[in-house]
Amino acid sequence: MFRRLRKVFKTLRFRLASTFLLLLMIVLAVVGFAGTKTLQTILENQSEQTLREQLGAMRAYIHFEDQGKPIWFVDPSDTDEESIVGRLKTVFVEATDQGVAVDGSPDPALKGLFDRNTILNELSEMQATHEPVIKTFVGRDRIPYQVISGIMVDGERGRKWYIAQGRSLAEDHAVVRRFTRNFCIFLPITLMVCMIVSWYSAGAALKALQSVEKAAQEITGSNLGLQIQKRGADDELDRLIDSFNQMSARLKQSFEQIRQFSTDVSHELRTPLTAIQGQLEVALFTSSTKEQLQEAIENALQDVERLANLVRALLLLSQSESGQIPTNKASLDLTGLLEDLVDQFQIPAEARNIKLEQIKTEEPVFGECDRTQIERLVTNLLANAIKYTPSGGWVHASAESAGPNVKLIIEDSGVGIPEDHIPHIFNRFYRVPDPNPEKGLGLGLSFVAAIVKAHGGEINVKSQMGAGSRFEVVLPGNATVRTAPELPTLQA
Repeated sequence: MFRRLRKVFKTLRFRLASTFLLLLMIVLAVVGFAGTKTLQTILENQSEQTLREQLGAMRAYIHFEDQGKPIWFVDPSDTDEESIVGRLKTVFVEATDQGVAVDGSPDPALKGLFDRNTILNELSEMQATHEPVIKTFVGRDRIPYQVISGIMVDGERGRKWYIAQGRSLAEDHAVVRRFTRNFCIFLPITLMVCMIVSWYSAGAALKALQSVEKAAQEITGSNLGLQIQKRGADDELDRLIDSFNQMSARLKQSFEQIRQFSTDVSHELRTPLTAIQGQLEVALFTSSTKEQLQEAIENALQDVERLANLVRALLLLSQSESGQIPTNKASLDLTGLLEDLVDQFQIPAEARNIKLEQIKTEEPVFGECDRTQIERLVTNLLANAIKYTPSGGWVHASAESAGPNVKLIIEDSGVGIPEDHIPHIFNRFYRVPDPNPEKGLGLGLSFVAAIVKAHGGEINVKSQMGAGSRFEVVLPGNATVRTAPELPTLQA
């Protein structure tokens, strides 16, 4: 039981609901305290204003007789006046300037208002401040009264009189008590309702998290691309679901790359390994001379070297496609780079009777690129163009500006690429069916695509059978500077 409760207390749902409830309780407590104080202040101000009005009315209804004694003057025919005077006489005191009370409320509980010393002290204070004195007095009946004291002058005789008017605060205190009682009843009920609402609201809000948890538990090697349906609220949870879906897609892509890599390696290694095994078996069982053994070993070493290059190329290509190889970008003169590479390929081009030339622009073309990777890109494209261009053909290389981007163009008059094969030529080990015995590993164009992707660019291919091909690489003008290892040069 306690373990279950402790487990509940540790849940995010409990923490969210309890935090909201705690904040609400603090807010309500502050509101209740402030409301009580405000209500008390309002009642006190109203009571003081009422007392001032009553003191003024008392002055209006008191007159001095011939002997100088204050008396209440009321019109017997006016019932309203009698009612007003009756209320005024509920709590009042009249006293001489010597502190002797001559009239006052008949209630025995108010005898404390007639204290001579108190009257004299208040007279001295009012003469000094010229302001009435307001005080709170608790009667013998334990009822609080608020009393205002003032000075009234007999105009004919010039004598000062002490007068006081008061009212009971029992009703005001009852109002405050009722407010406090109602608030104390309202507070726990409100907190209970809010606790229930916050608990279920937190649970409803966390359902999306539960779906993420469930999806994470269901992910296996066979459904790495599992996606969670978004709620359509476009809030934090929807953004979390979107991030989870993107992560799931990236995981699926990474595992597909690993699976494809394994498949490609097993496929490409099978043939040369079989050849090596066959050569060594033949040499072991049939070779009778040193020269035959040496020839077999040389052939096996050639195949081993080819396997080593293949594995290294596959590893770097896989890293490049997964974004693990960053790019070291800097300002690069693409026109000068093409000029150097075209000069390097003149010998193999002349050997095949192919005219290789660079189409130069009026001004040099500069781009933010990784020199090593761009050299590999152009090298692979030029090598493919020369390989698949018949004798007597031509290969053109050029660089040009295209707004904020730059273009590298390798164009030839070769055999062309069938239209249905163009979407697949950048796949690893993909080879267009061709009787050419000089076929490579089928990785050259895969490296080209990986380099373009690493630079944030794009590559477009146009080709026509018997009329040649055009590879157009578009690279953005502004790129982030990174560091990149060299990629191997391979022919497709």
